[in-house]
Amino acid sequence: MSFDFRANLISPGDTIFDTLKIIDRHGVPVGLVAEDGKLVGVVTDGDIRRGLLRGVALTQNVSEVMNRSPIWRPATISDSEAAQVMTDHGILYLPLLDSERRIVALKVLAHLAAQAANGETNSDEATAPNTERDNPVLIMAGGLGTRFRPLVVDRPKPMLDVAGQPILAHIVDHLVRQGFRTIFMSVNYMREMIEAHFGDGSKFGARIRYLREPDALGTAGALSLLPETIDAPLLVMNGDVLSKVNFGQMLDFHAEAAAPATMAVREYAFTVPYGVIQVEGSTLAAIEEKPEQKFLVNAGIYVLEPAALALIDKNQRLDMPDLFTRIKSTLGAPAVFPLREYWIDIGRAADLIRAHREYGNVFTGQER
Repeated sequence: MSFDFRANLISPGDTIFDTLKIIDRHGVPVGLVAEDGKLVGVVTDGDIRRGLLRGVALTQNVSEVMNRSPIWRPATISDSEAAQVMTDHGILYLPLLDSERRIVALKVLAHLAAQAANGETNSDEATAPNTERDNPVLIMAGGLGTRFRPLVVDRPKPMLDVAGQPILAHIVDHLVRQGFRTIFMSVNYMREMIEAHFGDGSKFGARIRYLREPDALGTAGALSLLPETIDAPLLVMNGDVLSKVNFGQMLDFHAEAAAPATMAVREYAFTVPYGVIQVEGSTLAAIEEKPEQKFLVNAGIYVLEPAALALIDKNQRLDMPDLFTRIKSTLGAPAVFPLREYWIDIGRAADLIRAHREYGNVFTGQER
């Protein structure tokens, strides 16, 4: 099926929420902001996520987050020239314009790379390929799950059932649907059950290998057990997280940030159930009744550059917050990727019940 850039045309007055619906629907996460057919800006999934970090609301106009000076080229440019422009500038999308700045086409770097690999020549419309991702994935599935006893007496927590199959199977299915094939699983507690269920991964459409922790190595220590040199950014996620996140968009965000690591975060809000008192000295200054507090919390999904993996000592216990602190002090500040998709960390029995209840509405009948 051909990709028609016109499906991604957006008006400057459209809301960010409406823009997300458009760019999520058509598989190419970029919006071309136009007036009378003329380009006035470009907005990517990453632009929107960075706007959310700044506090921009989904109800605001897309003009609040769009790039008003996007890189573009004349419509006469060849595919090889377009690919070189995108590579040189570190961008994934290139609008092609006529002499009056009217949009003629949109070149997508991933599509051009797929065309080149298949020996295809220039075409007017990009065809969205079902591309296999080179990035390896590590799923952390070695935890003891002590908060789930007695549910984990006969199985590890990632093998608990949600909607008819283990949590871990949902994760693998979601990864494979998005083109990820090389998957590692760190295992420890009742590892035999996990290995028996998934085998070499072939029946799931993946190549699965296991990192067997001799002892519990924390939430990051298993990274030291990777059996080979990793030469591409590594996607890492906890084995008890269900989310509709587009991992490809997270990897694109990571690449645009040129960061040594990226951590997915989620907004967590709670209401203080009391009136909060502000004082000046010993006198009352103000009363705020039951205020809502908002924080960004670690969502348990990460991207790590090979240089970050080199900071981990073999077979030594290490937790992910400590690794990110080490990365920050050694390699530079990691990036933060705000999730806007469905996400649940199944950390308590109540979360498991909620996942059962919500699964059908969130995932059934949709691309997972």
